[in-house]
Amino acid sequence: MAPSGTVLFHITPQAKNQMLNFEPTKSLAPLSMKLLLDQGTKLPSSDITRIAQLFMQLDFQPRQPPPYIHVWFNETGRLLVDMISSILGFNTGEFVDETVLVLLSMFALGQPPIVQYDYATFIADKIHEQFMNLERERVFKYTSYISHLLLYYQPDSFPVFLKKLDAKGKRRSVIFLSSICHHVYYSPYTYCEFIELFIYSASSLLVSTPLPGLTDEMQKILQLSKSYSIGDWYFYQNHTVINIYGCELAPYRLPKYVPMRLFSLEYFWKFGNSDMIHFYGKSKKAHLKIRHQLGPFIFNKREEAWEEANTMLKNFLLLKKSFYWAPYDPNHFISLRRIKYKLADYEHCSIPKIEQYANQQEWVEGTLIEELSEEEIAEKSIKNLEKAVDLESFGQVFFTALRHPTESTSSATAS
Repeated sequence: MAPSGTVLFHITPQAKNQMLNFEPTKSLAPLSMKLLLDQGTKLPSSDITRIAQLFMQLDFQPRQPPPYIHVWFNETGRLLVDMISSILGFNTGEFVDETVLVLLSMFALGQPPIVQYDYATFIADKIHEQFMNLERERVFKYTSYISHLLLYYQPDSFPVFLKKLDAKGKRRSVIFLSSICHHVYYSPYTYCEFIELFIYSASSLLVSTPLPGLTDEMQKILQLSKSYSIGDWYFYQNHTVINIYGCELAPYRLPKYVPMRLFSLEYFWKFGNSDMIHFYGKSKKAHLKIRHQLGPFIFNKREEAWEEANTMLKNFLLLKKSFYWAPYDPNHFISLRRIKYKLADYEHCSIPKIEQYANQQEWVEGTLIEELSEEEIAEKSIKNLEKAVDLESFGQVFFTALRHPTESTSSATAS
């Protein structure tokens, strides 16, 4: 329900089946975790052998009872395990236990499952259960389903390429409505577009106040006080840039509304780079105090972790770089620390026409605009064509086994 009191969608089995255009033609078997646990303890070894022969790699045929490691499964097996895990609310595919194997045992190549369970009722009940326990457990495992319900029942709220009706004028399944939620490495939508066009739009439906570009926590990390600050943020018309004092690498163009996942990676790789440049080889006392944990990430090894964060931003999330600006140290944070530890000072390269807009709460028209290059403009035009053509493509659904390594997939919804 929206803050205004408007019902956005219903969490019912009927609502889920409707968004998938699924109409049961016969009675479906009830599904529960108790049923899977009971059957898992009685799963015959012959069933496990058949599962291994069909869905596990030849080099990893099991010689011991479950659980089994996710990578032991072949491509078809991993796809089925991913779908089953998403239905059950499991967040990790690292291990495959008896509950997953029970459902996996229903499948055979080229054949329908021997038992058709009522997944819609199971998922609806689990979502209600998790909402009831959310304040205590602080965990919600069915975000993908909520996202698809929002997209299907509130499509006009999302500024993305959509095709609501099929050739016969009937409502299309949510799977074919748009590829914005199909997180595969060849998606025409970038990760930043997914954040801005989908996540921000979805959040705006659920909260009464506009989301900030950077949360209060992020702002305090960069600007704790007048006497202690480690970096600045700049809101451009179409993206956000974070400059960490002393870093000598070009920053990435982050979305206008920065999630903690991206902020954490940008913080680790830029602050880590600053520490390596200025204080590597000095005493531990001289090193910058980098947070060991931020968002979902843990910063273990100074020499390697910052480069790994950069790799994730560049190669996995495919973010674009902003312009190079160094030396950057407007508050003399690095310079004073270098002098304290008997090093040469560090002279800031000032760009007043940009610095005057540092650390604002939002982008103001007529302020910071970073023009796209001709190559970027051409690439954007091609991607827009791909987004339109993609509405007619089935590739975004059937090749989810090649999904992006940092993101979840909607393959479970496709099931």
